Amino acid sequence: MSGRNDQIDVLIAGGGFAGLTLAIALRQALGSSFSVTVADPALGKNHTGDERASAIVAAARRLFEALGVWQDVAEQAQPILDMVVTDSRLGDAVRPTYLTFGGEIEPGEPFAHMIENRHLLGALETKATTAGVVLRACAVDRTTANGERVNAGLRDGGAINARLVVAADGARSSLRENAGIAVHGWDYGQSAIVITVGHERDHGGRAEEHFLPNGPFAILPLKGRRSSIVWTETTAEAERIVALPDDAFHAELEQRFKLHLGEITTLGARRVHPLGFFVARTFIAERLALVGDAAHLIHPIAGQGLNMGLKDVAALAEVIVDAARLGLDPGGATVLERYQRWRRFDTMTMGLATDGLNRLFSNRSAALRLARDVGLGLVDRLPGLKRLFIREAAGLVGEVPKLLRGEAL
Repeated sequence: MSGRNDQIDVLIAGGGFAGLTLAIALRQALGSSFSVTVADPALGKNHTGDERASAIVAAARRLFEALGVWQDVAEQAQPILDMVVTDSRLGDAVRPTYLTFGGEIEPGEPFAHMIENRHLLGALETKATTAGVVLRACAVDRTTANGERVNAGLRDGGAINARLVVAADGARSSLRENAGIAVHGWDYGQSAIVITVGHERDHGGRAEEHFLPNGPFAILPLKGRRSSIVWTETTAEAERIVALPDDAFHAELEQRFKLHLGEITTLGARRVHPLGFFVARTFIAERLALVGDAAHLIHPIAGQGLNMGLKDVAALAEVIVDAARLGLDPGGATVLERYQRWRRFDTMTMGLATDGLNRLFSNRSAALRLARDVGLGLVDRLPGLKRLFIREAAGLVGEVPKLLRGEAL
């Protein structure tokens, strides 16, 4: 590979949801004359060992439908048919329900689905290959902007000259660091324990969010009698819990999950993820755009992290396609500035909203608990406000890009 130096339109560093989705959208909209490469060491690997699952809100599902991907994974996706929110202490025998949501934004259209990552990533790789995206199973090592192009060095010794480089390489983005883009934010001193559980009874498509003093405990339905757990604790407590022997870990889990779905069984490994709120100072640099976790990282309390990344993708794809069809440079400053204007304010708004929710609910204040429970009860009694919240959670409020409306570019 050492002598290879490809000339392409867009190089995407990162082959996760954001990177692959962007590549597919660009190729489908602009055709074979528009060259796109995705570089990531994980490409081409078997995803069967990936036990993680993600919530795909209605807008993101419409995006995948527009790209012809959702049809390939729909049978593996579990619709969220309703949701309940409780607020209690860990030792409380009863968890009163303060807020309930019906799961449909339109008749027959759930506001979200849960799907295991391996199914969706596999379908995206297949679709990208079919669309003519070049997949390179190696990392992008460095980038240097040079006038009308960016020279990118690959870790396998190859090099690519692109008109635009997109950093979709995660929260610890090396391309963001290489460009000297600072991030602003803070750690929460919390970590999320993520695990899949099996249970005796069917969940009926119900999602549950139990607010406990150390953080939310979310039960998210998967296909079959299984659920994905996102369990927030202080970092020290999370580390203590995951290090427990199996019986002791099960006791801690059961204390929070309860037995309304019968006996529960842990499936797969316990994983811990430190939580924080970080936003890049800018989403763009010379011939560089940041998307997904490379641009922002928020608390999972509202389940919006992945979906915010897909909003980035839909907006960036739209501005690139609009520019290319006018014969403009897709990596030009005007194009990238339009993308940043579209996404950065919305990102800050959602990030601060989730930060506020976490601070409101992750505490032991009796006064705050009373205030938030009264507030939840009022929302539960206002159907119009509940519908607005559901549409906001589904990604259908504000200036929504075409793909998130289910429209082709």
